[in-house]
Amino acid sequence: MNLKIKLIGSILTLISIAPSLQAQIATNSTKSDLVSSIQHPNAWVDSVFKKMKRKERIAQLFMVPVYSNHPKEKRDSVTALIKRYQAGGIITFQGGPVRNALLLNEIQKKLKVPALVATDGEWGLAMRLDSTVSYPFQMTLGAIQNNDLIYKVGQQMAAQFKRAGIQMNFAPVVDVNNNINNPVINFRSFGENKYNVAQKGIAIMKGMQDGGLLATAKHFPGHGDTDVDSHYDLPQLKFSRERLDSLEMYPFKQIINAGIGGVMVAHMNIPTLDNTPNLPSTLSRPIVSDLLQKDLQFKGLVFTDAMNMKGVVKYHPKGEAAVLAMTAGNDMLEMVENLPASIKAVRKAIRKKQISRKEVDARCKKILAAKYWIGLNNYQPVYLPNLTQDLNPEDATLLNTQLAEAAATTIIKPGDSVLKLSDKILIISIGTGETTLFQKTISASVSAATLTIPKDADATKLESVRKQLNNYSKIIIGVHDFRARPRATLDYNSGVIDFISELIQTNKAYVCLMANAYTMASLKTLDKAKGLWVLYENSKYTEQAAAKVILGELSTSGKLPVTVNTTFKAGIGL
Repeated sequence: MNLKIKLIGSILTLISIAPSLQAQIATNSTKSDLVSSIQHPNAWVDSVFKKMKRKERIAQLFMVPVYSNHPKEKRDSVTALIKRYQAGGIITFQGGPVRNALLLNEIQKKLKVPALVATDGEWGLAMRLDSTVSYPFQMTLGAIQNNDLIYKVGQQMAAQFKRAGIQMNFAPVVDVNNNINNPVINFRSFGENKYNVAQKGIAIMKGMQDGGLLATAKHFPGHGDTDVDSHYDLPQLKFSRERLDSLEMYPFKQIINAGIGGVMVAHMNIPTLDNTPNLPSTLSRPIVSDLLQKDLQFKGLVFTDAMNMKGVVKYHPKGEAAVLAMTAGNDMLEMVENLPASIKAVRKAIRKKQISRKEVDARCKKILAAKYWIGLNNYQPVYLPNLTQDLNPEDATLLNTQLAEAAATTIIKPGDSVLKLSDKILIISIGTGETTLFQKTISASVSAATLTIPKDADATKLESVRKQLNNYSKIIIGVHDFRARPRATLDYNSGVIDFISELIQTNKAYVCLMANAYTMASLKTLDKAKGLWVLYENSKYTEQAAAKVILGELSTSGKLPVTVNTTFKAGIGL
């Protein structure tokens, strides 16, 4: 009897705390028409708006950065600032999921109207929060031919973000990356084919928004063909209006027509769209109001890129930038450096008739309507029990496996089976000093020797490997990039780069590239390999997929999403 009483008590306790969890993970069947919801505010929006002071209505248009890994004094200072001014949005950065949730709960309970919480989660929560799921980079996804898998990524992101107390993702990136020297987009783009970029962007957006997560396409009108990082300076796009209209803006047009809820405007100077010297697109009324909102008929929320980036602050002081961003037509300003000064500047601009109060009020209502769509009218704090476990579901592991295998791209197909019983096989992993999962997986099925070559290997190390090569009839090479973000060039020393070419020239080398596809440009003899496969990044999933390819257990279907050089062009894949 006592056992039954305890069991009933436990069930009742669980029932009492479950609603907040259910509210975060449930998908509202009415969430399919976000833009319509934003355009048609309801009684909740009107009621909340009427209770707001004028300063609070302005404050709804600002998004403040929070870092759960900052010292307590900094966290308390930011929390107090958000409470004092009743900021409308929060963007979360580094920290862990539990620390982040505790901070969000603390902030939200101090607000009259819950803040819209966003993060940059292009490849999942792991882009910002540790101990969470990382999905492939967008370049990797760009190689995949089955867009249903891309939709599933968006679905899973929605469930995980909402469980973490985050209602909006600043993703997908729909920039068309056709510049190998692009320092800021690159692997963050689905590739250089505008149709593929649009299709992938729409697929992942629909997955997110069908799951109740507000998606935001970036960086309008297109940041893919620039060699300047707007975090550090103001890029300039000198292309014609016709070029911009037919290429850079194509994916934005398509994803807007498909119903995306948010668009982020980039910090770029584009003379053909606005010839004002040193004016970033974020601060340009011809680009934000006339082009994006009127010409392209975008009715969702317009966000600036981070307002602390050099692309905007280099030429415009903080208060001035905030006012210009408002007059340009942006609905919400991300990462303002000084919230009090920015609000003060906007109030002054209203008094001076630089911006109408009617415009500010309309944007405030749009933001409130988005909050209603998201479910913040029935806000529940983040449910803390089992949070980290819930954010690492088994279905994410399965999907990541499927994605890595679907992205695998055959560039050079071997004339015969890679592995035969009669072969003497050497598996070399380059870029590391430790035996890799790639090597272990192959070695578990066939008899093979293994060697590793660190990215900074000296001549003595390379000579020791060179002396052993004649003992083997086939050399399987894994080229690994273990950096958190795979750049367009490998960080190997010149000796190691040259040694890869030497290995290929033995005429018995098969190469699996678990790195950014653009790195092929620096491997001069790569086209002479007996077999060549691109996996786009290094993870346990791509290492296992690469091993399956070598073992003959995986038939590849990926297509190269970018042009590397005249030999390796976008669209190839056998």
